[in-house]
Amino acid sequence: MATSPSQQVDNLSLPPPAAEEAESPLSSLIYDLSQHVQMAMENMLKMINEIDQNSSGILEDVEKCKDSALERKKSLEEEKERFQKAAFTVLDMLNSRE
Repeated sequence: MATSPSQQVDNLSLPPPAAEEAESPLSSLIYDLSQHVQMAMENMLKMINEIDQNSSGILEDVEKCKDSALERKKSLEEEKERFQKAAFTVLDMLNSRE
């Protein structure tokens, strides 16, 4: 059945259904949002990898400093023992004179 020209004009002037109008912008908005979220997650992953690399370097430096501090402590304790022995030797010498 053919439509008359007046019916065709009426169909053109009618707005499309509301669901279709809302669906397209909503779909576009959701797609854009998902793209932004994906980019943000990729950027966060890059930052996490950088942090992991930096923290590994920092942990290595901390271990080196800890080892150095332990060596220094051992050296100072040995030096302390030598001074104590020397002091006791001097005290013994002074006590034996009396």
